[in-house]
Amino acid sequence: MTFNRNFGQGDKVKAAEAITPDKGWKDLPIGGIIPAAGNAESYETGDWRTFRPVCISEKCVHCLMCWRFCPDSAIIPEDGKFKQFDYHHCKGCGICVNVCPTKAIYFVSEDEISKADSEEKEKI
Repeated sequence: MTFNRNFGQGDKVKAAEAITPDKGWKDLPIGGIIPAAGNAESYETGDWRTFRPVCISEKCVHCLMCWRFCPDSAIIPEDGKFKQFDYHHCKGCGICVNVCPTKAIYFVSEDEISKADSEEKEKI
């Protein structure tokens, strides 16, 4: 069982239908209508995050409070349990960290992750 945050408001806008900079004004929907809800899923919005949430799987009780409160639909559940974060959409707002009743989610600085990644690349 997977959860869908769209709540029946229509299908996701496919990448081919998305409004892109190369489209002209004639390609826009009449009246600037947004054809489907949740169309921000077509864009990656997590690249300006300062802190990245990390889940300690041993502490997680899969209550999905993080999923309920996440404003970016960046929590991916599967079979009624927390599966992973969608870092392409997570903006690092920290709501998941604050609502987690077991403190299973914590923040790591993106700078620390970048340093660790660059040190690993130097070893190779």
